[in-house]
Amino acid sequence: MIRIAAVGDVHVDKDVVGRYRPALEQLPDVADALLIAGDLTRHGTVDEAKCMATEFGNLAVPVVVVLGNHDHQSDQEAELSQVLTDAGIIVLEGDSTVLEINGHRLGVAGAKGFGGGFAGACASSFGEREMKAFVGTTEAVAEKLGAALRSTECDALVALTHYAPVPETLVGEPLEIYPFLGSYLLGQAIDSAPTALALHGHAHHGSERGRTPGGVPVRNVAHAVIKQAYNVYQLLSDNVDAELVSA
Repeated sequence: MIRIAAVGDVHVDKDVVGRYRPALEQLPDVADALLIAGDLTRHGTVDEAKCMATEFGNLAVPVVVVLGNHDHQSDQEAELSQVLTDAGIIVLEGDSTVLEINGHRLGVAGAKGFGGGFAGACASSFGEREMKAFVGTTEAVAEKLGAALRSTECDALVALTHYAPVPETLVGEPLEIYPFLGSYLLGQAIDSAPTALALHGHAHHGSERGRTPGGVPVRNVAHAVIKQAYNVYQLLSDNVDAELVSA
């Protein structure tokens, strides 16, 4: 069994440093790796990235992250990613990593994702160049995510995104903003590989549990949804949902 701790939308700044750390220090007792589903910072500045590195760096378990829309706000995503990488945090964007855990290989393929909406209510690549660029961004991201998932050789495969791949985990958000919270194309990418679990954030007022059309369990791990430092999920197990931790 592989135990994955997951959270998203931690929005770290200097006033957040120290808030998560007590629970993070307990990770080796409850999980084998920590996955963070984007919005690591509030405004995507290098200073905030340094706070994120202080809070989530140098843990006793591997930490894998994707960026979120907040992390792009200051157009410093490359510098932000470098700060996190220097702190030993693995940053994914259209690629994957494989972690050796308990004699098993955990594969994580990650991408920020983008919007566009879901079946029956989605944008299409037609008309103005702005609309084609919007949808084209999602298509390109989904294609990279799918390729990363399909090319990762492992015993258990996880898709990590910020934007949602299914509408079920958005329930609680206004229907009008669903197209800006995720895309069915991410779900198609996830279903194109033997993915065991998909994790995302972004939808602070959404719901935790959903499933892709292909049957992959999807979990919205935004901090505002799970209401604790992290949830723990189990792979290579009969039940993906572990008991909630007191974190």
